Amino acid sequence: MDFTPTEEQAAARDLAARIFGDLSTPERLAAAGSSSDAETWKALCAAGLVAAVADTGLLGLVLLLEEQGRTTAQVPFAASCVYGLLAVSAHGSPEQRERLLPGIGDGTAVVCGAVFEPGGVRADAAGRLSGVVPVVPWLRDASHVLVADDRRRLWLVRTADARCAPVELTAPWAAGRLTLEGTPSEPVGGTDAYDDVLATARTAFAGLQAGVCAGSLARAVEHTNTREQFGRPLAAKQGVQLRAADAYMDTEAIRVTAYEAAWRRDEGLAYATHALTAAWWASEAGQRVVHAGQHLHGGTGADLEHPVHRHFLWGRQLDAYLGCGSEVLQELGELIASGEEEA
Repeated sequence: MDFTPTEEQAAARDLAARIFGDLSTPERLAAAGSSSDAETWKALCAAGLVAAVADTGLLGLVLLLEEQGRTTAQVPFAASCVYGLLAVSAHGSPEQRERLLPGIGDGTAVVCGAVFEPGGVRADAAGRLSGVVPVVPWLRDASHVLVADDRRRLWLVRTADARCAPVELTAPWAAGRLTLEGTPSEPVGGTDAYDDVLATARTAFAGLQAGVCAGSLARAVEHTNTREQFGRPLAAKQGVQLRAADAYMDTEAIRVTAYEAAWRRDEGLAYATHALTAAWWASEAGQRVVHAGQHLHGGTGADLEHPVHRHFLWGRQLDAYLGCGSEVLQELGELIASGEEEA
């Protein structure tokens, strides 16, 4: 295994870090409320970073999402790349790839996903969908939504053909409630598409969580090095150092497991168990890290307007989105016990 970024992946990561750092400032994010940041999204697409994921692969996407997580930039980057660009590239028909990928790559089309909890949507023989998905992150920004039905088949729906109502989440992810009533759709992929897209999503959002945790920890380190108590920086206290060290190790565990799962997918190796491992670390360790980041800020961390609180909200939302640790661990154990190898 070699997780060293290629020259192309490193260049894309550095460019993303510069765009997120310049545009996703705490002041701009506070002004955006729960809406997406249209200017940052436009800059990312104009720089070719969404389209570049087709070439840099899932590992390249994870590297980009780390940079997004550091600033908690409010853009549908993960969703549109996972449920749009990568899903259509891997499982779409030649006609779907030709029709959909250019718009997804330049940002004129945004795809979100309703795949984590299949069962609430049914498809008839004509491919018309009926059912309700209570929460779909980034639905308010999307032109299309990738939906899993009760038989774990994937369908692409135009949001203009469905009913979408705003829903507020812990994190400002421009989410919505999706209602389908005989809504026309088109199938994406075969019977293996659902498992691959789900594992890809788990890996990508684990990478996003690694960035959220790294950003939270960086803020905590800065605060404890500059805040003094009894004439000494808080960082000089052993208890603070131990808490920060634990958070650092947790963040690295999230990062390396996400890298491994992404690398295996890009290499065409089985990675379902690795994606679940990354999701478990992102869920279980992620909430520990963002709690530590807030705790290390002391009373300042209780201020809802402080930037570190955004990392706390994102970390908890990702924890919920990926599934609580015990649920993910159970699924991982069942997959290992079954002895099945899934790509």
